Amino acid sequence: MRLRTLTAPAGALALSLSLSLVSGCANGDSAGSSSDTVTYWLWDANQLPAYQACAKGFEKANPGLKVKITQLGWNDYWTKLTAGFIAGTQPDVFTDHIQKFGQFADLKVLEPLDDLGIDESDYQPGLAANWLGQDGHRYGAPKDWDTVALFYNQKMTKAAGLTAEQLNGLAWNPEDGGTFEKAIAHLTVDNNGRRGDEPGFDKNDVKVYGLATNGGGDADGQTQWSPFTGSAGWSYTDKARWGTDYQYDSKTFQSVLKWYFGLAEKGYMAPFTDYNIQSNQSNVQVASGKAATSFDGAWMISTYTGFKGRDVATALTPTGPTGKRATMMNGLADSVTKGAHNKAGAKKWVAYLASDACQKVVGKYGIVFPATPAGTQAAVAAYEKKGLDVSAFTEPVADKKASRTFSYPITNYAADVYALMHPAMEDVYGNGAPVSGLDEVNSQINFILDQ
Repeated sequence: MRLRTLTAPAGALALSLSLSLVSGCANGDSAGSSSDTVTYWLWDANQLPAYQACAKGFEKANPGLKVKITQLGWNDYWTKLTAGFIAGTQPDVFTDHIQKFGQFADLKVLEPLDDLGIDESDYQPGLAANWLGQDGHRYGAPKDWDTVALFYNQKMTKAAGLTAEQLNGLAWNPEDGGTFEKAIAHLTVDNNGRRGDEPGFDKNDVKVYGLATNGGGDADGQTQWSPFTGSAGWSYTDKARWGTDYQYDSKTFQSVLKWYFGLAEKGYMAPFTDYNIQSNQSNVQVASGKAATSFDGAWMISTYTGFKGRDVATALTPTGPTGKRATMMNGLADSVTKGAHNKAGAKKWVAYLASDACQKVVGKYGIVFPATPAGTQAAVAAYEKKGLDVSAFTEPVADKKASRTFSYPITNYAADVYALMHPAMEDVYGNGAPVSGLDEVNSQINFILDQ
């Protein structure tokens, strides 16, 4: 659901969309829309049945209105949405990602939703506030949320003598890696059967890595290094939302990265060359038996637990130097496009999507955690019915004393930040470039934000 993909340069997109406001987008001819139809786009095929069920409930509550749902794959989704803004064929409503929100709000292709009366207290903490633009207007209604946990192969952890209690009690530090690094080292096995913490271990001939790789992490490191930078007390920018200064030049950040990518140098984490966004993400490495553990998001629960022959469970992220665990808490929203043909119907649909009437229905499918507490409870019950313990994802949200949750970085020029950080992080991970090189990258990013 939260896949990462290459993003068009912000300048080029801004120019195209600015021109569209003068031409195609201004006509408001939303694709497939009519006065009695609301068009809605989403990218997750697993969630399609849940939202089809919501559509039926909405149509029953709003006689005369119909919802036409279109599901597209992640890559096609953003390409066609951007093209739609330019050509005037955008949907009335679409599933929005915080990574894209800042740019869309800045380009004024989203309709303000202040009149929906969204109350932040009706949702899990922080979710509603993330969708307020710099102008103070709301541009998204909370949809769902996710956190990150450690997925692990129970057969491999049992063989290594590691219990679920031990895995849930791991701690780390950037000096020696703590009990987390010891566990990952012990789970690593070379082709001669030696573990990573045993004499004679061959880091150049590894059969099973203790930790899978999800790549360099680009600008956010959501399922890579963010649980560590977060539990070290580091923040992406100078403010929680709409920061103007990134902090990739922080000594804390760079010390964490040096340690984290050092796990690969020691042979405990899969090397950069093992990662492929299309065919060999961390979940595939776990499924193939190439890795014993992997950090991944709640949207991947069904994927990991569906692997045949792999009894996968989850553990909390490790405690860091601050004495707390940490996880990014990301959340999607539903947004109305500025050029929506059926704007009134679109707002009614978004209000319904953000209500317990829909969110409890979505929760019962056990695919994601809906944004409202009641929706979350329905999802937990659905997972439990499937025999799945999802407390590694829900506990950090409930227990603020032991855990820190933080948002995906919300700033302007997200595409430019990605364009600069993506190759820089690949260079650090894949080529062993010094982390101090991020000082210059950080200066370039902040120069762009100052424009």
